[in-house]
Amino acid sequence: MSKEVRVGLIGYRFMGRAHANAYRQVNAFFDPPLRPRLKLVCGRNETAVREFASRFGWEEQTTNWKEVISRPDIDLVDISASNDVHAEIAIEAAKTGKAIFCEKPLARDLKEALTMFRVVQEAEVTHMVCFNYRFFPAIRLAKRLIKEGAIGRIRQFRAIYLQDWLVDPTFPLHWRMRREKAGSGALGDTAVHIVDLARFLVGEIAEVTGLLETFIKERPLPDRPGLANVTVDDAATFLVRFAGGAIGVFETTRVAPGRRNFMHLEVNGEKGTLYWNAEAMNTLWCYTEEGPPHCQGFRRI
Repeated sequence: MSKEVRVGLIGYRFMGRAHANAYRQVNAFFDPPLRPRLKLVCGRNETAVREFASRFGWEEQTTNWKEVISRPDIDLVDISASNDVHAEIAIEAAKTGKAIFCEKPLARDLKEALTMFRVVQEAEVTHMVCFNYRFFPAIRLAKRLIKEGAIGRIRQFRAIYLQDWLVDPTFPLHWRMRREKAGSGALGDTAVHIVDLARFLVGEIAEVTGLLETFIKERPLPDRPGLANVTVDDAATFLVRFAGGAIGVFETTRVAPGRRNFMHLEVNGEKGTLYWNAEAMNTLWCYTEEGPPHCQGFRRI
């Protein structure tokens, strides 16, 4: 029989719901060596977190995240709260020897991220950031083909990740639009995913140059009349050079009308090309120079 891993979830809104649902479903589809036990969920609003616990089957709830850290019957701390508390929670959790599962972006800035990384390394605890796209079967196949040399040495990588949930200028100011809470806008919210996929498929990035833009500079306050400044980016575009010599182009935005969650990747090598789109997540397109010239073309896998 599989062992249990007793989960303490901090944060119960959008990503908390996604994580809670995954914990509930995983045993029905897979046979994990450690089966999650939904032990304790934490949120600021007592009524809301109690309703969440009841809906998703958590045994207990609390409004104090330090209880999750201190309790000996919690093995894994899942940090799905806002970005401004990631560092404090992760550092304290590591000191108690608990495994840490942290939503992206890991931190608001480089200093916070490096501190978190140093502490978990020193504590020798299991730690992970939630970059789910690299586990899609088509992406795993792309990784295998690149490693096997199917498209030769990589020359170019390009990626776009487009959303439209902030197109409406009357959409109220959210914590994701405040630098002190989020650290960044589209750059940290969506670009991190395509950067992770680039590192997974091509390798580490050695140089980068880019620009940020905030198109809607003021938004309505959520709890009272008036406007407030948006202090993060709506869009980011950047160029990179990988350590292995390839070059890359990245674009991300949260204000592209009609693009709900559009992600597209392409990898060009000396002998072929791979491309993938998240809206057809189980399809990988592959072109290689093998075979007679009149029969060459992209293969849909």
